[in-house]
Amino acid sequence: MPGGAATARSEISRVDESDVRRAYRRWAPVYNFIFGPLTYAGRRAAVKCVNARAGRVLEAGVGTGIALGLYAPHLRIVGFDLSADMLDQARRTVAEKKLDHVEALHEMDAADLDFPDASFDTVVAMYVLTTVPEPERVMDELERVCRPGGEIVLVNHFSAERGPRAAIERMLARYASRLGWRPEFPVSIAIDRPGLEGVERRAIAPFGVFTLLRLRRRGQA
Repeated sequence: MPGGAATARSEISRVDESDVRRAYRRWAPVYNFIFGPLTYAGRRAAVKCVNARAGRVLEAGVGTGIALGLYAPHLRIVGFDLSADMLDQARRTVAEKKLDHVEALHEMDAADLDFPDASFDTVVAMYVLTTVPEPERVMDELERVCRPGGEIVLVNHFSAERGPRAAIERMLARYASRLGWRPEFPVSIAIDRPGLEGVERRAIAPFGVFTLLRLRRRGQA
């Protein structure tokens, strides 16, 4: 593992699986109302990138299915989430909106995916990496199931390196287990990977707090 990622591994605050399940059990009934407006711009930006592509798409951390209705009908969507409560909401969304392009929704651990290698043309993870117990392993798995030449599209909060925001993130990091996500999270975890090459990196509203990353898996398609 590159040095930057190894350093990041030792520095990020811990969030375990039980923290995540508890947090999203609480949030599932009201997630769309509270977090939907905050995450809308990032989801729209990510899905726009995905819709320009073709083939099978894996949405990691599909949650309540808040983005499922945004995908173009020419795509075939598979989603998964660790939270059964969130998936119940997603399945209702699929049924109510008759989203025929959604192939399946699975309860699954992002660090141990039950999919063969190179199963998907595009993998998208929106607001996921800061919530998982082992983000490096999750990135390993997202890379593994993406075909060579395919893309991984991420939207996530990454730590500021300096300034007032960095100080606030360091202060909040001690509460990561209660929050169910990490306020302090270095971008090196996503980008310091020899099997992936950067395609795009840009700040996302509101206030540039979130970042969109497009990463292409190296190798022959």
